[in-house]
Amino acid sequence: MIDGYEVPLHRSLSEPILLAGAPRSAAIAIGTLAAVIALGLRLWIPGLIAWIGLHSAAVFLARIDPDFLAVALRSARHRDHLSC
Repeated sequence: MIDGYEVPLHRSLSEPILLAGAPRSAAIAIGTLAAVIALGLRLWIPGLIAWIGLHSAAVFLARIDPDFLAVALRSARHRDHLSC
């Protein structure tokens, strides 16, 4: 290490942005879908169940890989190139 060339890096710059344990974009999409079911269709119980189930799945997948949504979207876009 050379003196004077060390820069402190804040932890928030290297960690992914999570909202209640799920990636931010996934949490917003899941919340919007649950709100549409619960408020728009007036199906409160199925909307709540959908939110709990999908958000729990997103949290579980984010613990394995915080960028799972970007990886899934990229693999879906390049499906023809990644087939064996």
